[in-house]
Amino acid sequence: MTASALAASLPKYQLLADHCRGAIQAGSLLPGQRMPSLRALMAQHMVSLTTAMQACRLLESEGWLEARPRSGYFVRQPTRGLLAPVKDPPMQRAPDAAQYVGIHAKVSEFLALGRLQRFKINLSVARCAPELYPADALQQAALRSLRQHPDQLVRAAPPQGSLEFREVLAQRALSAGMRLSASDIQVTNGCTEALNLALRAVANSGDTIAVESPAFYGLLQTLESLGLKALEIPTSPRTGISVDAVELALRTTPGIKAVVVVPYLQNPTGSIMPNAHKQALLRLCQQQDVALIEDDTYSALVDDAVFREEPLRAIKSWDDSGHVLHCASLHKHLAPGLRLGWISGGRWKARVEMLKFAASRGNERLAQLAAASFIGSAAYDRYLRRLRATLVTQRAQTAQAVSRYFPAGTRLTVPRGGLSLWVELPQGLSATTLFHAALAEKLVIAPGTIFTNSSRFDSNLRVNCGWPFTPEIDHAFARLGQMVGTLANTA
Repeated sequence: MTASALAASLPKYQLLADHCRGAIQAGSLLPGQRMPSLRALMAQHMVSLTTAMQACRLLESEGWLEARPRSGYFVRQPTRGLLAPVKDPPMQRAPDAAQYVGIHAKVSEFLALGRLQRFKINLSVARCAPELYPADALQQAALRSLRQHPDQLVRAAPPQGSLEFREVLAQRALSAGMRLSASDIQVTNGCTEALNLALRAVANSGDTIAVESPAFYGLLQTLESLGLKALEIPTSPRTGISVDAVELALRTTPGIKAVVVVPYLQNPTGSIMPNAHKQALLRLCQQQDVALIEDDTYSALVDDAVFREEPLRAIKSWDDSGHVLHCASLHKHLAPGLRLGWISGGRWKARVEMLKFAASRGNERLAQLAAASFIGSAAYDRYLRRLRATLVTQRAQTAQAVSRYFPAGTRLTVPRGGLSLWVELPQGLSATTLFHAALAEKLVIAPGTIFTNSSRFDSNLRVNCGWPFTPEIDHAFARLGQMVGTLANTA
C-alpha cells in the first residue's frame, strides 16, 4: 500500500481535523474567529454530520477549538501555546542494516542512575499513581477467591493458567473483535514474558526482527538477551509503524522472522494505528509468511471518544491464518503488582506452551482468580471509564505545563489515551544532557536514546502523565523548562 493510499485510509473525521488544524496553524483561521458551521463543513468537504462533529470534537479535545452554547465552535489559542506535533520520520527511507542490539548497558545505566538518586519527582515511568488503581476491589476479590478455593496455595497451578481467568480474558477479547477460546490463551508473567515467548517461538539466535522506531526499551533488551538483530522501521507519532517501510524492509532484507508492533498507544510515541493500516500490515505479513507479534498493553487506556469514532480492533481479530501472536497484560491499566499477562500464539500455540513450561511453569493461581473476579464484573468497566477520564485531564495538564515552560521550538505529541507524552526539544538539543542535568536536581525523565538501538531520538524525551498533577509536578516541569532554555542559550 502506498503512502498516499495509507493517508487516504485514515478515518474521514481525522482527515478533516488535519485540514482544519493546518488552516489554524497557517493563520487562515485566527483565534477568536468562528469556525465554519457543521453544515458548511459538510457541504464543503462532502462529509456526514457525524464526521464533521467528530472532527470538531477532536480539535476541541486538542485545544484548537472551543464550543460556545448556541454559537458553534470558535478558534482558540490553547493554553499550551499551539505547540506543533512531533515530526514524522522520513517514511520512505531505506531501512538501516539489521544489527545486534547493544542497548542493555545504556538502559541499565539509565535505570541505575535513577534509582541511586533519592529523586523528588520521577517522570520517566509509564504507569499510574498507586491510588488510581482499584486496590480495595482487588483485595476483596482476592479474599473471596481464598474463601472459595481455600487449598489453592498448596496445589500446583495449571500450566496454561487458571481456567477462570482465561475464560474471562476470552470473553473480554470479543470487544476487540477477537474470537478466542480459553484454550487459545497462555497466561504469563506480564507482557514482557509474553513477548519473550513469542520471539523465542518464531525466531532463533541471529535472526532479524523488525521493530518500531522508536520502540519500548524493554523490547530492545529482550531482543539483545535472545541474540536477535533489530531492524528499526520508521514510526509516525500519529499513525504508528510505516507499512510502506515494512514492505520495503521485507523486500530488501532477507530472513526477517517477525514484525513487532504496538497498535494502540505505541510506547513511547502514543500513536494509534488506523484499522486500515493494521489490516494492510497483516496482509503483508501473511503474504511474506512472517510472524506478526502484537503488543496490546495499552488499548484499555484509549480515550472513550476514540472508541466511539472507530471500533477498537486488535490485529488478531482479522487473522485467519494464525500469523498473529497477540500479547497483553494488566500491568498498565489495572494492577502493576500482579504481573499478569497472556499470549495467544496462533500457529505457534503449542511451541509457546512448551517454552512457557520449560521457562517458568504456571503462574500462581491467587492473582489470576482475583483478577478474573474483578474483570468479569461491571465494576471493571466503571473503573476503566473513571481512569480514562482522569488520564484525559492529567495529560492535558502535563501538555499545558510543557508548553508553558519549555522554550519556543519545542514539539509535543498529545496522544488520545495512555500514560505518557512524547516531547521533541528545539534546535536539536540533547535530552540525554537534560537527563543528567535533571538528575542533579533529583528529577528523572526518560531520554529518547533508550528507545532506539541507533543514534536517533536524542532530542526526544518521554514524560509520565499517570500521577495527579500536583504543584510539585508543575514546579518540576517549570524547572525542566528552565534547563532546556539554558541548553538552548549555550548551544
